[in-house]
Amino acid sequence: MELAYIPSPSRGVIHLGPIPLRGYAFCIIIGVFVAVWLGNKRWIARGGRAGTVADIAVWAVPFGLVGGRLYHVITDYQLYFSEGRDWVDAFKIWEGGLGIWGAIAFGGLGAWIGCRRRGIPLPAYADAVAPGIALAQAIGRWGNWFNQELYGKATDLPWAVEITSSSDGRVPGTYHPTFLYESLWCIGVALLVIWADRKFTLGHGRAFALYVAAYCAGRFWIEYMRVDEAHEILGLRLNNWTALVVFLLAVLYIVLSARKRPGREAVVEPGATDPDAPADKDADEGEGDGEKADADSSADVPDEANDEAGSAKKS
Repeated sequence: MELAYIPSPSRGVIHLGPIPLRGYAFCIIIGVFVAVWLGNKRWIARGGRAGTVADIAVWAVPFGLVGGRLYHVITDYQLYFSEGRDWVDAFKIWEGGLGIWGAIAFGGLGAWIGCRRRGIPLPAYADAVAPGIALAQAIGRWGNWFNQELYGKATDLPWAVEITSSSDGRVPGTYHPTFLYESLWCIGVALLVIWADRKFTLGHGRAFALYVAAYCAGRFWIEYMRVDEAHEILGLRLNNWTALVVFLLAVLYIVLSARKRPGREAVVEPGATDPDAPADKDADEGEGDGEKADADSSADVPDEANDEAGSAKKS
């Protein structure tokens, strides 16, 4: 008999008249806002303009959602294209199913486009938003709780999550709340990156690489606990292999980047060091014109004086 457990919500959607309000979507939206808010604060502290992070996020977020969904559908194609399944469900992103690997990859592509349009180095932007992305993941994972999905092995621990749904092959019972484990891990990753960034003055994408490496380390053991259907290679789930490869690439980037480009970028956004520069420039030009006019006026004084002197002499 379980003495305690985390209850799952009876439903993951509330209807406000004809409008469905889904817990999964709310978690994603709140996570995005938190990531932009924290990223904006860090960007300003690095010498960038307020609002730049949000402007680039307009590109990064849609790309990230598309990439996350594509990765999920491709790696779990049997959920949508096998016999008895409806392929139209592949487009129902609100029902859950986003692969972080695809979200980061495509989100990075969108961020690159946004940065390129503004003349901003992508690594500097990535460093600024890295902790916010980790917090967004921490919040977004609670969407899995609303959908009663992506839980771990059965357990009777006091913090087990209760699964009540029996659809899509679920078996009601209490299981390891891997969504909670990953949420807490991501909070730790965010704090780690913030601390390391202040301690070691990380730059040129190394703060982002640290986030990637730290997240992959946690995702590896959390993924190993999950019991949902997944493709396996040599006894390991596909996402375990992905986490391992990405972890090694992130560590390699940190090492090579520190050797090739030590320190941090001096300028992260052109012209951001003096946001009022255009106005001051106009003012300076105006002052310059005024000084020139005064000089011209002063130059005319001697001529006028000479004319008066000449007239007096003639008189």
